[in-house]
Amino acid sequence: MPRAKRGFKARRRRNKVLKYARGNYGARSRLFRTAIEQLHNSWEDAYRHRKTKRREIRGLWIQRINAAARIHGVSYSKLIGLLKKSNIEIDRKVLADLALNDPGGFKAVVDAAN
Repeated sequence: MPRAKRGFKARRRRNKVLKYARGNYGARSRLFRTAIEQLHNSWEDAYRHRKTKRREIRGLWIQRINAAARIHGVSYSKLIGLLKKSNIEIDRKVLADLALNDPGGFKAVVDAAN
C-alpha cells in the first residue's frame, strides 16, 4: 500500500491561505509562508481596528453635534447636560444624524431641552 503524502489536503490548505492573501503586494500574496505571516498580521489589525473604529465614530458624532449646537447658541456639553436634566433620552448617533440631515428637527430637540 503506498504511503499518503498529504498532497490533496496540504494543497487545499495552502490554496485557502493564498486565496485569503489575494490583494497583498508581492510575495505576500504568492508565497505560502509569507502569506500566512501577512494574514496573521492582517487579522490582528482588523480585530484591533474594529474597536478603534467605534471610538472614532463616536468622536465624529460628538463633533457634528457640537457644531450644530453652537449654531443654536449652546455648546455640546451644555446641550448634553440640558438633555439629561429634561429627561430626553436620545443617543449621540441619532442626535448627529438629526444635526446633519434634519436641522429643523435638531432645533426642536435643542428647544425642548431648554
